[in-house]
Amino acid sequence: MTLAAWLHNLGPFAFKVTQDFGLRWYGLSYAMGFVAGWMLLRFLCKRGACLIPLDRIGDAVLLAVMGVVVGGRLGYVIFYEPSLITHFDGSSPPWWGVLMINHGGMASHGGMIGVIISAFFIGRGFKTPTGTRVGKAPILHILDTLAMIACAGLGLGRLANFINGELLGKIVAPPGQPAPWWAVRFPQELQSTFMKPDGTGGHRPELTPEQFRALDAVMEPFRIPGRSIDDAFPRVIEKIQSGDHALARAIEPFISARHPSQLYQAFTDGIIVFAFTWFIARKPRLPGVVGCWFLISYGILRIITEFYRLPDAQLANQRIMGFSRGQWLSVAMVAVGFIALPIIIKRGGKKLGGWWSITAAP
Repeated sequence: MTLAAWLHNLGPFAFKVTQDFGLRWYGLSYAMGFVAGWMLLRFLCKRGACLIPLDRIGDAVLLAVMGVVVGGRLGYVIFYEPSLITHFDGSSPPWWGVLMINHGGMASHGGMIGVIISAFFIGRGFKTPTGTRVGKAPILHILDTLAMIACAGLGLGRLANFINGELLGKIVAPPGQPAPWWAVRFPQELQSTFMKPDGTGGHRPELTPEQFRALDAVMEPFRIPGRSIDDAFPRVIEKIQSGDHALARAIEPFISARHPSQLYQAFTDGIIVFAFTWFIARKPRLPGVVGCWFLISYGILRIITEFYRLPDAQLANQRIMGFSRGQWLSVAMVAVGFIALPIIIKRGGKKLGGWWSITAAP
């Protein structure tokens, strides 16, 4: 019998300097997303489809980066893990849980709120040495522009989530059972708490007594004397990520097969929403129209793809009226988009943008 589904063996480091320090895929995805955003913004400016001065796009991207990082982290803390506010660890810097971004924990909805705040500063224009400001632009136009460049970072971030083996998808086959070829077995589930009978709680399914005994036998060589078997899981996962194929085959029967929900969202956020937003923005629009359609398309697709993803294990109430917290935040995005769109159209005004129809700037 073959278990079919691929056992995830990707490590979090693009390359290591020491055992615990190096360039992580998560950080690299953010850096690549910001570079892609800079390139797209430069393209829009050269086409005359953006009011941000070409020589100030670096400043604009820097402000957007600050909004993404600060908003994304605070959004995660507030929406998903507020206990980090009172968590302090004296073993290693940065000590305060809110600042422990090196351990992950970013919320895309929070990042978007941060970008909205950044747009206000970008729209004010940029000071010159004489104290005057250049590049003043309507806030809604800036938000339209930032919506057009955001998808690159969103898609790359989801790819990094997949590489890290986090934000696990729903189970399609329990441990030891055959699974579809497209499913993925994440050994990281061993580090989560056990699921409750109703499917809530942790991400780790219960094993039979026979499976538990067999798993303990596999884990025993990696257990430090005097510690529990659970303490060996990080070392086992690291060995698998280092290319220990024999250990991977031994551990595979104890891992469930899941939807690769991170890849679903990388495709929807990074490709579908990008293509749709740029299609809407191909010709001049009233400021705010492109941003509204971004909120609507991203929100709807996020609601759909979240059905294939498990809610965060640490949440006490993982679903409210059948929806996860991420889905409810996306419902709010869709509502804002649908409410604001007719208001913007009724108000009218000068249309801006239009990357396809505007002649390239000299």
